[in-house]
Amino acid sequence: MVVKFNNELHSVFSVTHRTPGNLRAFVQAKLRNLRSGAMFEHRFSSEDKVEKAVLDQQEMEYLYDDGDFYYFMNTENYEQMHLTKELLGDATEYLIPNLKVSVEFYEGKPIGVDLPPSVTLTVLETEPGLRGATVSNVSKPAKMETGLIVAVPPFINEGDKIRVSTSEGTYQERA
Repeated sequence: MVVKFNNELHSVFSVTHRTPGNLRAFVQAKLRNLRSGAMFEHRFSSEDKVEKAVLDQQEMEYLYDDGDFYYFMNTENYEQMHLTKELLGDATEYLIPNLKVSVEFYEGKPIGVDLPPSVTLTVLETEPGLRGATVSNVSKPAKMETGLIVAVPPFINEGDKIRVSTSEGTYQERA
């Protein structure tokens, strides 16, 4: 959720409702400032009012990057736009060509992307797989095509396609 707090936009990461003893209840929220990227915690009392930001979402397709900018195309009118690496943050580790994402806009300006729950990535580098190692709780690091490093089971080899969770950055299954 994105809220307007102190006349700036903040994304909410976690919310905890607390009622300590005989004191008044409050909500402890972890927020990130979308302009500066700073993360902080704030305690909201029951009287505090917070305005939810109204965001426009447009489905776009990721095309390519040139090092500084990441280029997207609107799937309805084929207009192209670019976003900076700072604006995208960790989402850059999951962007592969032709991936459909939802770009969020506030007052006509892009503020971030909403990734699908999982993406299919190709393993570039990993240690050789062990024969017969199909059931094991041991994992090994694997470098994906986007530079993301994921812990994978020992039977995954270079060139394999795997599904990775975008929320946790973890291995889910072979694709």
